[in-house]
Amino acid sequence: MPRIVGEVMTSDVVEAHPETSFKDVVRLLDRHRISGLPVVDHDDKVVGVVSQTDLIRHQVTRSPDDRTRRARRQPSTRLRHPRSGAVAHALTARELMSTPAITVHPEQRIADAARVMERHGVERLPVVDEEDRLIGIATRRDLLRVFLRTDDEIGQEVRDDVLERALGLPAGSVTVSVREGMVTLTGAVPHHGDVPNAIRLTYRVDGVVGVVNGLALRADDAASSGVRHD
Repeated sequence: MPRIVGEVMTSDVVEAHPETSFKDVVRLLDRHRISGLPVVDHDDKVVGVVSQTDLIRHQVTRSPDDRTRRARRQPSTRLRHPRSGAVAHALTARELMSTPAITVHPEQRIADAARVMERHGVERLPVVDEEDRLIGIATRRDLLRVFLRTDDEIGQEVRDDVLERALGLPAGSVTVSVREGMVTLTGAVPHHGDVPNAIRLTYRVDGVVGVVNGLALRADDAASSGVRHD
């Protein structure tokens, strides 16, 4: 059945706090070779996310006066906050982070989490529990790993979990062929509802990128259902 975020997330999360300094955030990203990290409060609740993009954005939005002074003396900590225009001193993660944080829960389907990631244009999703406390992190690489399944693996799951287990169809009554994640279903099914259900459940299998419907209602069942062909 479809895999969930909790199966692929990383539980050992590198995190920052709102008071973490600019330099310490940079050190964390560099030391752990990551491009972003969640910011949590004293209750471990996620309040934002800091990424390399956020750091660069704050650097390039510095005022011309700040850049001139930087050339004449040691680096200044005076940066202009992009959202308020106010000059910030002793910059911290609170000013750097993007809010609100886009999060997911461990029981969410990986395919759904991937859609959230794509919709919001983010590279990582903090994973939170029912009280919104941080329990893990899911990166784009973690989620994409699921879609690298072979066609054979996808086809086997469609046959076993969708057609036989979920719909109760006899083995071999529907032919399943898979090519680069595109699933083709051909054969005859006993009930009208089997066709849409087979398509819907097949789409939910991890790694499936599309479904081609070649299913039809079995002839004897079509006749017994009272369908006339005058």
